[in-house]
Amino acid sequence: QVQLAESGGGLVQAGGSLRLSCAASGSTFSSLVMGWFRRTPGKEREFVAAITRSGESAFYADSVKGRFTISRDNAKNTVYLQMNSLKPEDTAVYYCAARAVVIVVLSPSGYDYWGLGTQVTVSS
Repeated sequence: QVQLAESGGGLVQAGGSLRLSCAASGSTFSSLVMGWFRRTPGKEREFVAAITRSGESAFYADSVKGRFTISRDNAKNTVYLQMNSLKPEDTAVYYCAARAVVIVVLSPSGYDYWGLGTQVTVSS
């Protein structure tokens, strides 16, 4: 079993930055593919970014490409999401997710473990 805990959300003005962190416990972190997803009221959970187990490769939704960066520190059992040039449409609850299978997938259904989420609000 894997436990995930997000932190770093908050209120920021448009154009600003935030860094989300997700601390993992309960499993060998380096064996997990990690992802970030977000959800706004009335919408399905959507893919934001994912990173391979080693951290060598990262994948992004078109809506965040060039603005967000996912990274991981396997020594600290933590994955990060650096969010720059934030827009009001980035406002959502952001979730960290872990996948025990090596292949990276972009669908929420492909992830086995989830955190409780952290709220990000971007004001215009």
